Amino acid sequence: MGGIHDYDRYDAVDLATLIRRRELSAAEILEEAIRRVEAVNPRLNALVAECYAAARRRTAAPLPESALAGVPFLIKDITYMRGMACTSGSRLFADFVPDHDSEIVARYRAAGLVLFGRTSTPEFGLNVSTESVLFGATRNPWNLSRTSGGSSGGSAALVAAGVIPAAHATDGGGSIRIPASCCGLVGLKPTRARNPQGPDVGEGWGGMSTGHVVSRTVRDSAAFLDATHGPAVGDPYSAPRFDGSFLGECARAPRRLRIALDITPLTGVPAHPDCIEAAQRAAKLCESLGHVVEEASPVFDSLVFRQATGVVVCANVANSVDARLANLGRALRADDIEANSRSTVEYGRSLSAPRYAAAMQTIHQTTRAVARFHENYDVMLTPTLVAPPVEIAWLDTASLDPATFGDRFSRFWGFTNLQNATGQPAISLPLHWNADDLPVGVQFVGRFGEDALLLQLASQIERAQPWFDRRPTAA
Repeated sequence: MGGIHDYDRYDAVDLATLIRRRELSAAEILEEAIRRVEAVNPRLNALVAECYAAARRRTAAPLPESALAGVPFLIKDITYMRGMACTSGSRLFADFVPDHDSEIVARYRAAGLVLFGRTSTPEFGLNVSTESVLFGATRNPWNLSRTSGGSSGGSAALVAAGVIPAAHATDGGGSIRIPASCCGLVGLKPTRARNPQGPDVGEGWGGMSTGHVVSRTVRDSAAFLDATHGPAVGDPYSAPRFDGSFLGECARAPRRLRIALDITPLTGVPAHPDCIEAAQRAAKLCESLGHVVEEASPVFDSLVFRQATGVVVCANVANSVDARLANLGRALRADDIEANSRSTVEYGRSLSAPRYAAAMQTIHQTTRAVARFHENYDVMLTPTLVAPPVEIAWLDTASLDPATFGDRFSRFWGFTNLQNATGQPAISLPLHWNADDLPVGVQFVGRFGEDALLLQLASQIERAQPWFDRRPTAA
């Protein structure tokens, strides 16, 4: 069998180190990643477009001085890459080809990452399972009948399957952390505006969305944040300034922390016993590391909050669809978008400007309530999801009626979108596997701007309970 026999031993920081030492070349590592993706993608359906020729040319050019230079990398099919279709998982955008990179992609290129393809997403990133009419379902390498999560499920599936050590992901309601949980990975959603959204987006989903990566190690997530963080010219927001190295922070132990354990989903349903067990075990691990853990929850109206975030998301999706239709010079057709997306667009179109303003006010009020809660607690600990990875097609956006889809959605998702609204950093760590050998992630939430402290804690936990050598076998 060809290839790099010990490729699985290395994370992104390791691979870049091997390239700098000339023990392996960027070209050799790229070919290994291509070989692996070609082997597993027929089963996973996670890579939706490739640019191997351009990637090979990149490995032949000089690399910059960077902690990640030469590492192969994939971009989620919802963020612009110049010259490649950006479909957002939708037939309506199937032939949309941007002529420029998003700012975060430009920063990945500047760091010397070798971009060689696009990963799958559900339509407009709306589902917590990566399934679309355009591309089909992406499967979980731990169990091919289960979802890889969403909306960054393609990236997560390929990282978990060992194709690359990290991949680009975005998160507007949990879309980094959810697939990280489903696939046994690290998934950090940074503080709002820590990474840039531009030049085409000022505030994705009213400031709730951000981009980063899913990875196998905490230090990779930190290294990628070093490569991309900081405002771009004209950004409407900026995170608190950070002049150090997030990667460097991973070597530091956090101070003794006060941690709030919260196992109550925002959706008002009970969490699955596997998810509760995962969080409670993580709480005991934190106590063994010297931290203080107690059960506590921020106080706010979760129903009113969920309704407000729904208003913001639906209004933004409707705006995106209508802008695309205006560019095409036509009305929406029956086969342009999926049934759930059509309901989203119709609701978004029905909303008034005062309704949107009221929703934003609710979100801001909730943000202040949660900030007051974090005056007493350094970190909040929750399950990442309400249930372990569900079966493919259980969350079908093409055929389920809205009521059934909404009910199932609430029984799978219910811990992650609060941090999108409040802007706080949050990370899902792979700390538990259930009796079916399915990953069950645990979420840790920090104060606004305290990404470094969250990475310190995550690294401490990773050292105490390593997960790197635990690999899926289905793919």
